[in-house]
Amino acid sequence: MTSASVIRRLLRSVSGGQGTDASGADRHTRKAVTLCRALLSQRGEASGAAIAREVLASYNALQGRALEAFFDALAREFSPDPKEVERAAEAYRMEPTQTELVRLMKVVEPSRQELFRRLNLASGGTAALVEMRRAVLHRLNSHPDWTGIEADLAHLLDSWFNRGFLVLQRIDWSTSALILEKLIQYEAVHAIQGWKDLRRRLQADRRCFAFFHPALPDEPIIFIEVALTRGISDEVQTLLDPESPVTDPSRANCAIFYSITNCQEGLRGISLGSFLIKQVAEILGREFPRLKTFSTLSPVPGFRVWLSDAQEQLAGVPGGASLAKQLRCLDEPDWHTRADLAGALEEPLLHLCAYYLLHAKRDEEPFDPVARFHLGNGARMEKLNWLADTSGPGMERSAGIMVNYVYELDDIERNHEAYANRREIVCAAKFLLLARQCPLARRARPRS
Repeated sequence: MTSASVIRRLLRSVSGGQGTDASGADRHTRKAVTLCRALLSQRGEASGAAIAREVLASYNALQGRALEAFFDALAREFSPDPKEVERAAEAYRMEPTQTELVRLMKVVEPSRQELFRRLNLASGGTAALVEMRRAVLHRLNSHPDWTGIEADLAHLLDSWFNRGFLVLQRIDWSTSALILEKLIQYEAVHAIQGWKDLRRRLQADRRCFAFFHPALPDEPIIFIEVALTRGISDEVQTLLDPESPVTDPSRANCAIFYSITNCQEGLRGISLGSFLIKQVAEILGREFPRLKTFSTLSPVPGFRVWLSDAQEQLAGVPGGASLAKQLRCLDEPDWHTRADLAGALEEPLLHLCAYYLLHAKRDEEPFDPVARFHLGNGARMEKLNWLADTSGPGMERSAGIMVNYVYELDDIERNHEAYANRREIVCAAKFLLLARQCPLARRARPRS
C-alpha cells in the first residue's frame, strides 16, 4: 500500500463515526491526534515522512480550543504508563544491572519523543517543532500538565541545536535582504529604526555575527552586535546613533558587545549565547590584534521591578523612608532631564543597583536575567554606568543604568567554574563598595 493510500484511509477513519454534533474544533483535533498515532505505527521511512507532513499540516490548522485539546492529548495519551514505569523501576531496584537500567530508560521515555523525532522527518519539521515549543511555553502557566511536552521538546532541541550543528556567519550589508529584514524584526535589546540604522550597525567599525542551523538556513538563531571602540563605552546612545562618524577599526582596543538577541522563542533556555560570545571574541582578536578588552554594555532589565518591591523594605531601615519617598520621582516622565533631580538620585540608585545585582536572588542565582547570562558565561561584573541608556525602554527597565561585563579570555573558564559550582559572582571591587553603601545592606540581622 502506498503512503498516499495509507493517508487517505486514515483521513476517512477520522471523518467517520464522530456524529453530526461533533464541533469543527473536535474534528480537527481528532484528525491531528489520529495522524500522530499512525505516524508512530509506521515503520517505512517514506510513508512515515508522508504522514509526518500530514501531521504538521493538520497541526498548523489548529487554533484556540482545538490547539489546546491537541496538547492535552499529547500530554495524556503519549506519556509513559505509570504502572509500567513502576514495574521497571522495581525490577531495576531488585537487580540494578545495565540491562534493567536500559529497560527502565525505554519505559520512562514518553512516546512523544519518538513522535517528535518522526515529525522532524518532514520538510520544515525542525522549524515546526521550535514553533510548537513556543506555543507550549506561552500557555504553560495555565496548563501545567503540558510540562512534559515542553521538557521533551527542550530535550530534543537542545541536542539538535548544540554547537556542533550551528554555523557562525558574519552579517554585513551584502547579506541577503531576507536575513537583514529579520535582524530588524528580531532585535530585542535596542530596536533597529529602519534600514539607515541597520546600515550604520554594519559599517567598518561595527560587527554582527549570527548562528544559523542547517535546517533553518534563512533564520538567524541568535545574533550579536559589536562596536569596535577606543576604551570601554559607558553609554549606548553614541553607539546607536546612525549619524555617528565611522572610525578606523584597526585603531580600536576594545570590542563592545552591546546587543545579543535570541531570535527563536521556541529555543528559550537552550544555551547558545556563551558559544557565540567566545567564538566572536576569538575571531575579532585574530582580525584586530590591538583588541585587548572584550566588554558588554548591558541592560539591567529586572532592576525597576525589583526596586518597586525594595521601597517597602527601605521603609524599615535607617534613612530608608526618606529614600523611598525620593524614589517616587522615578515615575515622573523625563525625570532624568532635570539636572537637580538626576544629580540627587544618581548616588542612591547606583548603590541600590549594585546591591540588586549582587544580592537579589532567584534560586541562589542573581535575580537579573542578563547578570545570570554573563556571569554564567564567565564574565566579570566590571562597572555601573549612570544614564547610559535614556531611551524609553532603558528608563523603564533599569532607570537608564547599564553594566559593563568584561570577558577576560584567560579567566573565562575559571570564572565560569566559580559561578557554576559555588554561585560566586566575580566582580570589581567598586561593585562591592557600592553595594555596601546601600541602606539595605545595613539591615540588622534577625536574632537567632
